[in-house]
Amino acid sequence: MKSLEIFSGAGGLAKGLEESGFDNLALVEFNKDACKTLRANFNSRNVHELDIRSFDFTPFKGVDLIAGGPPCQPFSLGGSHKAFNDERDMFPYAIKAIDELKPKAFVFENVKGILRPSFSEYFDYILLRLKYPSSKPQTGLDWSEHLYNLRIFQKNNPIPEYEVSFKLINTANYGIPQTRERVIIVGLRADIENVWKFPKEEFNLDRLLWEQFVSMEYWERHHIDSPLKYSHSPTFLKRAEKIRNKYGLIPPSGKPWRTMRDVLGYLPDPKSKHGIEDHNFRNGARSYPGHTGSMFDLPSKTIKAGAHGVPGGENMIRYADDSIRYLTVHEAKLIQEFPSDFVFSGAWGESMRQIGNAVPVTLGRKIGNQLANILSLEKNKLDFENDLKASINHCKHLV
Repeated sequence: MKSLEIFSGAGGLAKGLEESGFDNLALVEFNKDACKTLRANFNSRNVHELDIRSFDFTPFKGVDLIAGGPPCQPFSLGGSHKAFNDERDMFPYAIKAIDELKPKAFVFENVKGILRPSFSEYFDYILLRLKYPSSKPQTGLDWSEHLYNLRIFQKNNPIPEYEVSFKLINTANYGIPQTRERVIIVGLRADIENVWKFPKEEFNLDRLLWEQFVSMEYWERHHIDSPLKYSHSPTFLKRAEKIRNKYGLIPPSGKPWRTMRDVLGYLPDPKSKHGIEDHNFRNGARSYPGHTGSMFDLPSKTIKAGAHGVPGGENMIRYADDSIRYLTVHEAKLIQEFPSDFVFSGAWGESMRQIGNAVPVTLGRKIGNQLANILSLEKNKLDFENDLKASINHCKHLV
């Protein structure tokens, strides 16, 4: 199955889709440092360093999937909140790609802020454009006027070109060691008979806290004798007490959220001699209101790209003794579930910007597996129908 990746960033979604069996024919990205990262980890001939507005989609007709993360800054809670008035709003060009190539499916990722009430009308417009990508706005018509026309069009044409679903997900619920909330939008072409369902969320906080403060098996796994005194904030400790009272010795269903210790606990101290090229200590970490770091025995808070490429204080580890330090690039990429040998181009700030903007690889893989299964079933159905037609024609010829 063939995919086209637009707004590729560092390639987190592309890597996940690749691991689920999709062949990335092209990765389109504007940022020069992100393109260096893509060339270092993917087929460099498939990396297109240019503005999507000047990209020629024509050579990629017949592609099965279009994927990517349209720039999130227009909708980010920490950004300027300009949405459709922000020149970085690239959703119209994502829709253009779908209209021109007619893929069997598409998947886009964006920030939670896109669901803010103040953006609701524009988000509705995005969804309708994705459902009817060939219904372009007339020249001179602004988006709100086009939205009005699309709503009328939808009433008269209830069967869309694409069936579109979206969901606000927390990546920790998918086993990723990070509480990262993102909106995932998935579309299937109307002629695809199978229905999209988001992958099951198998991990939860209750199970983690139960294993940490009731069964104690979390600490046993990490060869620690007892819960560390300052391993959690008072808020989490109160929740742990409620879980102890609610469940007792019967564990909550599901799997425990994965923590920073689960994925980073085996790494050497970044100050030591270890031979890991991107695992270098960075001095200067400090805690201040709103930026206190991530407790080592919980999933990381959202790794942030930061303004102007400078990550905020949340890109820190906070240990049980209340000490803090910055994440290394190596640690941050493991939290985002990139392979350990994945290479990021640029200094610490630039690398962290790319990592903070990326889709966790595991999330991309799980979505990719679901899409691959649907598209494979569709291909098998078409192959069967074609074989049946060929057999019938052959029989007619014999008669």
